[in-house]
Amino acid sequence: MALFQISEPGEVIEPRRGLAAGIDLGTTNSLVATVIDGQAQTIPDNQGKHLLPSVVRYTNESTSIIGCDRKEAVFDDPLNTVCSIKRLMGRGFADIQNGQKQFPYEFVKSISGMPLIKTVGGDKSAVEVSADILKELKQRIEKRLDGKLDGVVVTVPAYFDDAQRQATKDAARLAGLNVLRLLNEPTAAAVAYGLDKGAEGVHAIYDLGGGTFDISILRFNKGVFEVMATAGDTALGGDDMDKIIADWIKEEAGLANETELFLHRCVLCIATKVKERLTEDDCYSFEISRSDGTNWHGELTREKLNELIDPIIKKTLIPCQRVLKDAGISKHDIKDVVMVGGSTRVPRVQQLVHNFFECQPLTSIDPDKVVAVGAAIQADILVGNKPDNEMLLLDVNPLSLGIETMGGLVEKIIPRNTPIPILKNQEFTTYKDGQTAMMIHVVQGERELVSDCRSLARFELRGIPAMAAGAARVQVTYEVDADGLLNVSARELISGVESRIEIKPSYGLTDNEVEHMLRDSLSHAEEDMESRQIREKQVEAVRIIEAVEAALAEDGAQFLNEQERLDIENALDVIKKVQHGMDHRAIKHAIEDLDKASTELAVRRMNASIRRALAGRKLEEFSN
Repeated sequence: MALFQISEPGEVIEPRRGLAAGIDLGTTNSLVATVIDGQAQTIPDNQGKHLLPSVVRYTNESTSIIGCDRKEAVFDDPLNTVCSIKRLMGRGFADIQNGQKQFPYEFVKSISGMPLIKTVGGDKSAVEVSADILKELKQRIEKRLDGKLDGVVVTVPAYFDDAQRQATKDAARLAGLNVLRLLNEPTAAAVAYGLDKGAEGVHAIYDLGGGTFDISILRFNKGVFEVMATAGDTALGGDDMDKIIADWIKEEAGLANETELFLHRCVLCIATKVKERLTEDDCYSFEISRSDGTNWHGELTREKLNELIDPIIKKTLIPCQRVLKDAGISKHDIKDVVMVGGSTRVPRVQQLVHNFFECQPLTSIDPDKVVAVGAAIQADILVGNKPDNEMLLLDVNPLSLGIETMGGLVEKIIPRNTPIPILKNQEFTTYKDGQTAMMIHVVQGERELVSDCRSLARFELRGIPAMAAGAARVQVTYEVDADGLLNVSARELISGVESRIEIKPSYGLTDNEVEHMLRDSLSHAEEDMESRQIREKQVEAVRIIEAVEAALAEDGAQFLNEQERLDIENALDVIKKVQHGMDHRAIKHAIEDLDKASTELAVRRMNASIRRALAGRKLEEFSN
């Protein structure tokens, strides 16, 4: 039975407003924002602090302290105080072992291969630690809104891969949040900044946080945000500046050879404070307590700070150069550069970014809050509070997605920088006669050979009807959703048999893999094209050898004289000698020669097939 809402005549029923929030799950700090009275704003805690330190301290009472003061916690309990957990999202145990020195924790390997941090409160995964931070933000926003959230938009670095995005989504779900969408951080910043300023044109979003860096080129036109290109580094940020400053302090204080973990964390916290103070001051003095009870007094000038951190900042400019090339524009096409992330407060960062893009960076919006604000605006739209809003977000796929074809070649189905969500399909066929199954190998990367790309998943399509090679029609579909997560399906169009897989990698890319993938694709472009041509000709040679030998065995004696058969056999000998060589031109010529020598055999076999098909039939049967 249908139920209707009953009201008095003339009474206006206000529709329930959806409760939504945007969450910036940051490496150093996290925030939550929502739209109140038409304005997006970040929500503070009971003490009026908007930033929640992304720090969790675990205790032996099976409790945890969320957002604790990082300096105090690492002094008191460094092994049980987890910081910068974002750097571990989507990583496998092998990744952590390779970069063990940058993580001051003890790790154990879970059954699934996920690295777990040993704490007195139990072994914790990166997903669990992130979920604890999200739970704290959830409580804060639901208390402010006095109700349960309908959904949230959680931001991620644009360069997060499938594993890192899936880990973020899992953490949100573990925290009891309904994830409306994962939104790239630069895009979220563009939402906030673009709507506030109404600035149409091409913008660069330079996002340097505590542990990640993103650079994106976006076009804003008539309410449409389109990400033209994106690049970055998932392991580069303000934390690296802190480490360089800390190393300098230890060297100056004669502590370079000290291995005590407590001292290391202590110096790191002082380094962070020094960096922050030099954002405003030209010089800052500080004191370090040595293990022998003596104190060391140090001083760092902004000039020396610039010298120390310049290599880190310049490292961010390499992706900036690449992203301009990917977008097909020059720096003069950039209208402005939006600065995002707390690390962009460093004057030297602003100076070098200004020099690179040749335009003044925009810093009028709080760089710590702008991502959360943009996410809140998008969340408000997704829960239906602004049905007339015409804003459209078009994020992009950061790396090409393809499939392995014969010869270990990669056929790209979704090229990098393709706007998402996207669904694309492509038809493939069988390689051998009677083939009834096909292995689908999904890969990610920019190189031409499978061996140079990253394997994402493999699955089989079985039940293909036995047909001649090339007769089957297998449609492979790649679908990337708005969160950047991939689903792949394969369907044989004649029989209708289908198989599919949801890509959930168990680990993320290592620190330099994305950078290497793109850099290698450029530096090896000519070499890769040569390798592809060789592999293609090698595969073609194998196919034509098999086909001709089968035809000879079946009909050679019937349709060929001795000289014709000898010519084909000589051509076969030549192609077999060069088919595994590295000269694709030689293979190509051998294929052409064999094709020419066997043409008459192919024609005679075809004519014989036609005669057999027409035997006993009248011409009138074909007149209609």
